[in-house]
Amino acid sequence: SFFVPGRIAPGGSKTGFYRHGRVIMAPASKFTKSWMQSVRAVAIAAYHGSPIEGAVRLCLSFRVPRPKSHWTKKTALSKTGRRRPYPIAKPDLTKLIRSTEDALTGILWKDDSQVVRQVTGKDYCTHQERSGVFITVEIYDGQSLHECQK
Repeated sequence: SFFVPGRIAPGGSKTGFYRHGRVIMAPASKFTKSWMQSVRAVAIAAYHGSPIEGAVRLCLSFRVPRPKSHWTKKTALSKTGRRRPYPIAKPDLTKLIRSTEDALTGILWKDDSQVVRQVTGKDYCTHQERSGVFITVEIYDGQSLHECQK
């Protein structure tokens, strides 16, 4: 288990443009590359083994910052913040999972097709937390049904 701090970014969305008569595809989010580099760096520092070869259980708990309108000047939740307890805005959870899984491929597992169980979530940070993702990876034994720890 480890935490990757930083500005989380979605994966999968591409934008195309022409360069020298060829179509070039690039991530639509300008933050995707740096997010994936951060995930890789923290994973390499946290895991010193070879990539797992069998089935994997992956837990991802994303933390996104609340908009400033959700806070009062005294760092308490505003009326708006209390009315909106969940981050139901972009980026969507599926694309956050995609960028993070892709970054872990070749480090924690050989291919992301090995992920056969997932527990995922996207929640707001508390006022004291940093944005990022808590990651737990386990060899899946067919028995683990418990929730992932934060």
